[in-house]
Amino acid sequence: EMRLVESGGGLVQAGGALRLSCVASGFPRGLDDYAIGWFRQAPGKEREEVSCLNWRDRTTDYADSVKGRFTISKDASENTVYLQTNNLRPEDTAVYFCASVYGDCADFNKSIDEDGMWGQGTRVTVSS
Repeated sequence: EMRLVESGGGLVQAGGALRLSCVASGFPRGLDDYAIGWFRQAPGKEREEVSCLNWRDRTTDYADSVKGRFTISKDASENTVYLQTNNLRPEDTAVYFCASVYGDCADFNKSIDEDGMWGQGTRVTVSS
C-alpha cells in the first residue's frame, strides 16, 4: 500500500523554525517518476501549494510566500522529503499536507486532484 506519513508539526513562536518530514512507502517502482511536495490549508482559506520537489533530479519550486524561508529536500536512503521552515510567521499557521503525483512539479497543483496521493497532515501553529 502506497503511503505518505508526515511528522514534525507543532507550536512555535514567530521567527522560529520547524522541520516537517514526509516518509513515502509502498511505491512499487520507486519514486524516480514522482513529484513530492507540500500543500497547506489554513482555516477559512484556500489550499495553497507550498513547495514541490522532483525526486529524480531534485529540482524544486516554492510559493512566493515562502521563498527564502522554506527549503525542501530529500533523503533518498530514507524515502523521505523534508520541509525546513525558518523564520515562521503567524500567517504560516495551517495544516501541512505531504502529497505526491506521478509526474513533474510543473503539473503538481493540477495533477494532485486527478490522481495524486495525500498524507494525513501535520499541524503548524505560529504564535505572534
